[in-house]
Amino acid sequence: MQRLIKNGAVVNDSWHVLDKDATLDGLPNSDSIIVPLALWLEHAHALKARDGGLGVWLDSDEEVESIAGDLDHFQVIALNFPVFSDGRNYSNARLLRDRYQYQGEVRAIGDVLRDQLFFMQRCGFDAFALRADRNAEEALESLKDFSNCYQAATDQPLPLFRRRA
Repeated sequence: MQRLIKNGAVVNDSWHVLDKDATLDGLPNSDSIIVPLALWLEHAHALKARDGGLGVWLDSDEEVESIAGDLDHFQVIALNFPVFSDGRNYSNARLLRDRYQYQGEVRAIGDVLRDQLFFMQRCGFDAFALRADRNAEEALESLKDFSNCYQAATDQPLPLFRRRA
């Protein structure tokens, strides 16, 4: 079982992230699964009828607007970082939290490294599935890399000068 950082603690991950080419064949009915966007768009009706938890994951070239009307169906929305340097899903996380007021888990998956976690948290991520060769316990400390931030963000909507007054 993979470990992940969730809400500031290292926990066991009970969710199964399906591959991009997954199909409905052989899906367990009661397990908690995170399906790729394409599978959701093609088989939303069947996936809604399942008993287990349901989440969806978006690749960095997919837009959160494609699921905006379905957010109530997902306990988890995972945003994939195919490579460390691809930051497009920072914007998707911010849109989920700020524009669409999504209250469920927003999880970073893929090439997720310690150096990104503090900034991902600022954009609205609350769960981080680090790359398999990284240690979640060691990376946990990076969520406290900075004691204060000047700019407003999802995790702190007021800039520092407004908080001082």
